[in-house]
Amino acid sequence: MLWLTTEQIGNYLGGLFWPFVRISAMMMAAPVFGSQFMPVRIRIMLALAVSLVAVPMLPSVPLVDPISYSGLSILLQQVLIGVAMGFIIQMIFQALVIAGEAIANSMGLGFARMMDPANGVQVPVVSQFLIVMATLLFVILNGHLMLIELVVESFRILPITDTGLSANGAHQIAGWASHMFAGGLLVALPAVAALMVVNISMGVITRAAPQLNIFAVGFPLMILLGFVFLAATTPSMLTQFSHMMLDSFEAIATILATK
Repeated sequence: MLWLTTEQIGNYLGGLFWPFVRISAMMMAAPVFGSQFMPVRIRIMLALAVSLVAVPMLPSVPLVDPISYSGLSILLQQVLIGVAMGFIIQMIFQALVIAGEAIANSMGLGFARMMDPANGVQVPVVSQFLIVMATLLFVILNGHLMLIELVVESFRILPITDTGLSANGAHQIAGWASHMFAGGLLVALPAVAALMVVNISMGVITRAAPQLNIFAVGFPLMILLGFVFLAATTPSMLTQFSHMMLDSFEAIATILATK
């Protein structure tokens, strides 16, 4: 008959608890995993399943009582690391929201908004279209599997200790926000530039023919050409998104390894 002491049970649960905290924190902040349409129970079960599979492959986990000051410090660090990893990937999706906002305002659809079921906020319809396309591309390119692999690899890059992320790593995470705005600009630039040319042309036509009702002609024309330009530039937008996604994975590994 197998007998386990209270200390042995606590050590085993502690070795599973710390990886579970980091993995579940990542899934809470990451896109797809952290979406509101994914039930919390499914998210917890998935995090627990990944933790059970990953624990035998991880380096030695410190045997610290979770209900202690050291355990509280390690807990906070694991939550911070997991949230940081998911947050960096989330910023790539928010770049598409910024791009959709710019395109929608240029084509006259800035007022047309709908509820984003993944985040529970209102976004322009163009942004919602780009988010749906990006989510499908993220899954098709196995981005969710790459993210799970990266969070498991993070235990080797940054083991479970009470130190956690360095100050330089936290500074790099804050600096990564600039990529969100730069990526949104690169995604929206082709369509916005084409719509700007159309706006200039409409201004010249209005100047040459003042009797033309610009609101009756220009507004429907801008929306129509906006959809045409959006359809023409969507492949390049998704290509840019895939590059940003790969850059974000590399950035996560670099930030975790920063001393």
